[in-house]
Amino acid sequence: MSNKVIFVVLDGLNYQVAQNCMGYLSAFMDSQQATTYQISCELPSLSRPLYECLLTGEAPVHSGIVNNQVRRLSFNSSVFSLAVQAGLTTAAAAYHWVSELYNSSPYNQQTDRICNDKSLNIQHGMFYHLDHYPDTILFADGEHLRQTYQPDFLLIHPMNIDDAGHRFGLDSPEYRNSARQADIILSDYLPTWIEEGYQVVITSDHGMNNDKTHGGILEEERAVPLFLLGTQFSQKSVDLKQTQICGLLCQLLGLSDHQKPYNPALLKQG
Repeated sequence: MSNKVIFVVLDGLNYQVAQNCMGYLSAFMDSQQATTYQISCELPSLSRPLYECLLTGEAPVHSGIVNNQVRRLSFNSSVFSLAVQAGLTTAAAAYHWVSELYNSSPYNQQTDRICNDKSLNIQHGMFYHLDHYPDTILFADGEHLRQTYQPDFLLIHPMNIDDAGHRFGLDSPEYRNSARQADIILSDYLPTWIEEGYQVVITSDHGMNNDKTHGGILEEERAVPLFLLGTQFSQKSVDLKQTQICGLLCQLLGLSDHQKPYNPALLKQG
């Protein structure tokens, strides 16, 4: 199995808010074109540790990226590094912490914001460093990378949902409306991606609480959605861990011997 994959990480999106507010993605489920799962994120429920978890399959206690201030390159193989080793093309439109994990650290906004270098793990990148960087522009950045470089693996990582949560809290119209806005933006891109045969994986790193933060063990901080859209997914009801998403991405890309955990029941056989 070898597919092109788009991985969308909607930063800070709580599972129940996704279920209640994302009508476009729900329409795919109603028409049996997508499946959604509830996942409990690894601990601590913080961003940088969970970027590493999603992209390497390593829980924070094993990766050493245990808080947002651990500012260094990852010590683990990632979807990016494994894809490059296999001769595939990688790209990301993402928050600058992703660049610090897989390209270079510390991030220098003057030299690292835009990259085109086939020797890097993220070969084509457009990174941002302001939490209120508009999601509409971030998705346009990702689409530019897709159309220009035709990557086999593309990460798109917007921040406005998380930013709204930190400013207004979980139970706020601003937070819910940020989720609704992301759903609307996705409706501008998903039809083309699906028509062109991409396998699309949409999830979040962590949720949000009413203290306007996250990091602990509350269900609203840990419960995140996973949406799977594409021809390769079984649409079966299965139990899934956040540490298995990296392996799922590797399987979709056709990466052999990646040694990352994944649940084979998520994929069609043969």
